[in-house]
Amino acid sequence: MADTTPLPAPTLMLHDSHRRTTLPFEPLDPAHIRVYYCGPTVYDLPHIGNLRAMLSADILTRLLRRLWPRVTFVRNITDVDDKITARARENGEDIASLTARTTLDFHQDTSAMGMIFPDIEPRATHHIPDMLEMIGRLIASGHAYEADGHVLFSVSSFPDYGALSGRDPDELLAGARVEVASCKRDPGDFVLWKPSDADQPGWDSPWGRGRPGWHIECSAMSRRYLGESFDIHGGGSDLLFPHHENERAQSLCCFPGSRFANYWLHNAMLLVDGEKMSKSLGNFLTMRDVLDKAPAEALRLFFLGSHYRSTLNFTWSGVDTAKKTLDRFYRALEAHPDARPSAELPVAFLAALCDDLNTPAALATLHQMAARALAGETDAAADLLSAAQFLGVLLATPGDWFRGSAADGADEQQIENLIRERLAARREKNFARADEIRNELAAQGITLEDGPQGTTWRRS
Repeated sequence: MADTTPLPAPTLMLHDSHRRTTLPFEPLDPAHIRVYYCGPTVYDLPHIGNLRAMLSADILTRLLRRLWPRVTFVRNITDVDDKITARARENGEDIASLTARTTLDFHQDTSAMGMIFPDIEPRATHHIPDMLEMIGRLIASGHAYEADGHVLFSVSSFPDYGALSGRDPDELLAGARVEVASCKRDPGDFVLWKPSDADQPGWDSPWGRGRPGWHIECSAMSRRYLGESFDIHGGGSDLLFPHHENERAQSLCCFPGSRFANYWLHNAMLLVDGEKMSKSLGNFLTMRDVLDKAPAEALRLFFLGSHYRSTLNFTWSGVDTAKKTLDRFYRALEAHPDARPSAELPVAFLAALCDDLNTPAALATLHQMAARALAGETDAAADLLSAAQFLGVLLATPGDWFRGSAADGADEQQIENLIRERLAARREKNFARADEIRNELAAQGITLEDGPQGTTWRRS
C-alpha cells in the first residue's frame, strides 16, 4: 500500500529588511504568529500603489495561516493626519464624515479585490491614551523632550538609529522630508506630539491640547494588539524611512529588552507606464479606475506576476495579458466540470510561496497544472483550482467568467434576444440573417458556440 502520509511543509524563507538577507522564519511563539501592516491614511480613494502592500499582506497572511495554527493580522487605519484636515477643509465637510466615507471606500475596494480582512483594524483616534502613555514613558526615560507644546523624540539618545534602513542618520536626513520645528534640539528629532489650533483636531494631554505625530500611532497600536515584541512588520519600501525607522526607535526605547518587530518585510514600489505614479503626470490610477475597465481577478493576477520585492510596472497591456491567462485557466477548469479543490496544496506551488512569497514561481506551477488539465487530467484541474483559489483567483465558474459583465459590452438580455432571433432565422433558412447576427455579436466580443444542447456564448 502506498504511503499517504503528507509531506512536511517546506521551510518558510523571508527577506528581512533589517538584516538585509533572506532567512528562515522562526516564530517568537509557534502557537501564535503576530503580524502588523501599515494601513491607509483615509482621505481619498485608494490607488493601485496602495494595492501592492495590501496584496503582499494578503498572500503572507494566507500562507502563515496554512503553516501555523493561529495568526493575528493587524492593519491600522490612520484617521488623524494633517492631509485629512486639509482635505476636509477643501471639501467643506467635517473630518469625521470624510474619514468614515473614505474608510468605507477602502473596505469596498479591497473587498472587490478579494483581500482578506485583518483580524483587528484599529483606528488611530481610538488609541490616543495608548500614545500618550508611550510618550510619557519616553520623556521619563530621557528619550524625548517637551518644547513649546511639542514633544520630540531625541534621535541622538538611540545609538542604533538608522540600522533598519541601513544608512547613516546624516545621510537619511539629506533625502528625507523632515518636519520643521524651531524647538528641535537636533534636525533629525521627530515629533511625537504637536499642538493643535482651534480648527485642528486635538486631545487634552499633559503638554497641552494637541494631536499625535504619525509615527507614534503605529507603535502604540501594534503594542496594544500584538505586544511589545511581535513577529512581522510590513509595508511599502517608501515607509522604510522615516516611518518604520522612527517606529522602531521609539518602541525599542520605550520598552527596553523588547524586539518590537522580529522581521521587516517591504514591498517595492509601483510604476505606471515606466514612470512614478503622479497626478501631475496624468498617470494616477485609483483601484476603481482599473476595476471599471478590467476584472478584479485580472488585476490581482497581474500584481501576483511580479515578486513583491521587485519594482512593478503597471500597463493596461499587462492587465490584458493577465486576463488572457485567466481565460486559459478557466478553459482548463471548463473541461472538468466536476473537479473540486484538492485537500492539500500542490507541493511545488507551496514550495514556491515559501521561497519568500515567490508568486511568479507559484504562477508557473499553475500554468503546468492548466496544461495537464487541458490534456485531460482531472487531478490536475483539482490542483489548479486549489492553488489558484489560495491566491484569490478562479473564484467564479467558467460560465460566469466567460459571460463577463454588462460593462464588457452588450448585456445578457440583449445577447439572449439576438441568439433567439438567430435560431429563428436558421429555422426559416435565413442563413444570411443568422450570419449577420453572429458577426454583430462577434464585433461586440461575443463568441457563439453551437452544440447538441443548443447555443452557448462567451465574451472573448
